[in-house]
Amino acid sequence: MITVAIDGPAGVGKSSTSRALAKHFGLAYLDTGAMYRASALWCIRQGLDLDTDKPDQAAITEAVAASITDGHLEMGLDPDDPKVSLDGEDVGRDIRSSQVSSHVSTVSSIPSVRRVLIAAQQAIIAEQGQEESISQGRGIVAEGRDITTVVAPDAQVRVLLTAREEVREARRSGQTASGSDNVAARDAKDSKVTSFTDAAPGVTTVDNSDMTFEQTLDTLIDLVSGVMEEDSFDQYAQALDEYELSEEDRALLAGSGDAKSDEAAPRPVGVLAVVGRPNVGKSTLVNRILGRRAAVVEDTPGVTRDRVSYEAEWAGTDFKLVDTGGWESDVEGIESAIASQAQVAVGLADTVILVVDGQVGLTASDERIVKMLRASGKPVVLAVNKLDDRMADYTASEFWKLGLGEPYAISAMHGRGVGDLLDAALDQLKKADKTSGFLTPEGLRRVALVGRPNVGKSSLLNQLAHEERAVVHDLAGTTRDPVDEVVSVDGEDWLFIDTAGIKRRLHKISGAEYYSSLRTQAAVERSELALILFDTSQPIADQDLKVMSQAVDAGRAIVLVFNKWDLLDDFGRQRLERLWETEFDRVTWAERVNLSAKTGWHTNRLARAMRTALESWDQRIPTGKLNSFLGKVQAAHPHPLRGGKQPRILFATQASTRPPRFVIFATGFLEHGYRRYLERCLREEFGFEGSPIQISVHIREKKRK
Repeated sequence: MITVAIDGPAGVGKSSTSRALAKHFGLAYLDTGAMYRASALWCIRQGLDLDTDKPDQAAITEAVAASITDGHLEMGLDPDDPKVSLDGEDVGRDIRSSQVSSHVSTVSSIPSVRRVLIAAQQAIIAEQGQEESISQGRGIVAEGRDITTVVAPDAQVRVLLTAREEVREARRSGQTASGSDNVAARDAKDSKVTSFTDAAPGVTTVDNSDMTFEQTLDTLIDLVSGVMEEDSFDQYAQALDEYELSEEDRALLAGSGDAKSDEAAPRPVGVLAVVGRPNVGKSTLVNRILGRRAAVVEDTPGVTRDRVSYEAEWAGTDFKLVDTGGWESDVEGIESAIASQAQVAVGLADTVILVVDGQVGLTASDERIVKMLRASGKPVVLAVNKLDDRMADYTASEFWKLGLGEPYAISAMHGRGVGDLLDAALDQLKKADKTSGFLTPEGLRRVALVGRPNVGKSSLLNQLAHEERAVVHDLAGTTRDPVDEVVSVDGEDWLFIDTAGIKRRLHKISGAEYYSSLRTQAAVERSELALILFDTSQPIADQDLKVMSQAVDAGRAIVLVFNKWDLLDDFGRQRLERLWETEFDRVTWAERVNLSAKTGWHTNRLARAMRTALESWDQRIPTGKLNSFLGKVQAAHPHPLRGGKQPRILFATQASTRPPRFVIFATGFLEHGYRRYLERCLREEFGFEGSPIQISVHIREKKRK
């Protein structure tokens, strides 16, 4: 049983909020204020004079006590119909009249009357612990004066609901039949016998002056839910007292759930772009600076295609490092798109590192890049790569003629000279007029764009970002490095990760494609949500379903995106609807959006689907509600008999979120079919749209005596 006590002055909405709260949790509801009003009405009907300055307190007390002991006054406890009756007559409207409102404080300010009514209220609250009560033993929400300190000081949830006087006056004037029920006057009279302006120790204050009714109710629901979760966990966990538990089990039962990181504001930092012609070692240098193999590297020109940003740090200075594809002039097709992205990176950077090949020497392409860099006006630091012998400085001296200052001889492969190069580059970065980049805020939700090659992942990223952020080409496998981009969708910032297409057989590919696939899998692992793209203009292949399964197996929230839907005719759409019922039976719970990444058609539907999937991914079911529900499911459809025994669920808890993972303690093995049945029931009851559910079973035997 749980008791919720809500106190506060007139005009804060105690009654309406308490009724809604009781209805939400299936609890009984007691309006003690209505009890005082009904007592005042009873006294008026008994002919007692309440208008005099010195009312007969003994007579009033005797009348109120008789109304309770003789059964004249009955309080309805159903939050849907909290009827107040005097001798069987519904007086709900009468107790709100101006006559009663002007006399209720006369009755309620008599200490002996308060003692009588407080005892009656405590008896009503205690009755709700019985299974035959209206709440079936679940508990009660009681509201009114003295509830948190005198009537129910041991209530599990005690709240002082308050608001500014002018706000309460405005609310009260719209509720009463006469302006005579002034909140200031009511407060002055009631404060003589009770305190309701300051919260007692252990009582939570909720000021709803600037809150809507729904916001106030949500705040109280959160308070009650937290307490009910703790109480019900202990209650249901007692079912395991007779069974052997491992240390892992006890740790699970003692767990307090998942902690979420606080959001942080983006911090501005400098942007350092690495440019050069193809195959001079730009990505190798990037990996050396980062201290890990983040960028795909291969001894083949044109491996890097997009401009890819990384967060880096050197000598205590944070900055954004941008890897680019090889820049060439007078090229067409995909090489032209790659060069354009490199040129955009220079335009957005604060400082540029130009990488040249010391083994090849100065080329005409290097000189054309220098002209482009001079036109941009950005400070440039020159790195002569692939020099790792005693003649390195001599060899690098050839590049003085470029007019970019001192050429730094380095070996990105082995790390030689990279420290001096970074010192010079960051010195230029600190002199820049502005910082163009931001470190990615930690609080952003991470979304991976995945799918087989050439389904439109980069096109969708560009469409959402409203700029040509990633290289798009008909050539399959254009994207190789995961591309991180902060994109605002429907007014909210998201971190999108554009990935390389996942190949069907990883063991049959090599080189850049192999490492791209590995990085794609890593990108899915570090994401929270996977947007899985399908090209509806092509038949759905096994490769598409494998990509989908990889995201589900990784435990990520998913949204299925059917791209190029606008190009389908009625027959094509019917074909895909039939496939949805057969090939996608494993993920019928997933959020699904039909759109066109190229034109932007229906991309506005993505935000709702992504939020729904992530809310499901984060959802936690209270232990009490979970076990109550599984108890009903098991009673309606018990596990089939196996070997003359029937496994029984003892206790269940949600061990974690992201994704939701449920641990069931049972007396025997639960077959896969029954687990699927339980998962289906959980989804029907609690939703979980767009999120996988993981169910594990711990089989436990009774303790040996």
